[in-house]
Amino acid sequence: MKILTGIISSLTLLSLNLVGLSQAQALTKGFTFQKVPVTLFGNGCPKGTAEGILVGDTLSVTFSEFEALAAPPKVVSKSCNLRIGLNVPSGLNVQPINVNYLGFADVPTGGSANLNVRILFQGQIVPTNNNPNATFNPGFSDVWNKNVGITLGTINACKNPVNSIFGINTNLTARATNIPVNQETQIRLDTIDTTIGPVLFQIKFAFNPC
Repeated sequence: MKILTGIISSLTLLSLNLVGLSQAQALTKGFTFQKVPVTLFGNGCPKGTAEGILVGDTLSVTFSEFEALAAPPKVVSKSCNLRIGLNVPSGLNVQPINVNYLGFADVPTGGSANLNVRILFQGQIVPTNNNPNATFNPGFSDVWNKNVGITLGTINACKNPVNSIFGINTNLTARATNIPVNQETQIRLDTIDTTIGPVLFQIKFAFNPC
């Protein structure tokens, strides 16, 4: 009797593990590879220089370097506003969870630099879990990175596809008003090293069962 009970318990445990595996597989279901439209505005990103790549749990915006560079006594601001078309196919229930970007700043004595980012969804500003902006003071010369959590509801496309628009507004400011002659202040968004080439921003998604 004990042997039979043990066999039943083992089969029950195996069944639960298989159910758990199926649920985990459902949770990790991602987007199939596709290109998505990206519209650009601003003096730091010429039209036609960006493309969106959607695959797995990530939407990547491919783009060349975005930089503000100032020689004394100038203050230079560069802006790049992205509008990204995201079409969620039926059968998916997804939630944007963070935006990732990185860069470099070099600020001589007497200078400063600023990064300002606003994330939007359907034209409305999206609350962030941590500060998406940064200020770089005199003497800073290093890489920096931002992994910004966002508070946004689930995009429910379980029954019907959903078309939506993400927006990322970015402004870089380099100040060289009081820096020494023959030096310059710079701040830039670098590329993220991926297999698809240079990337400016990445948006990560979580997948929930329908």
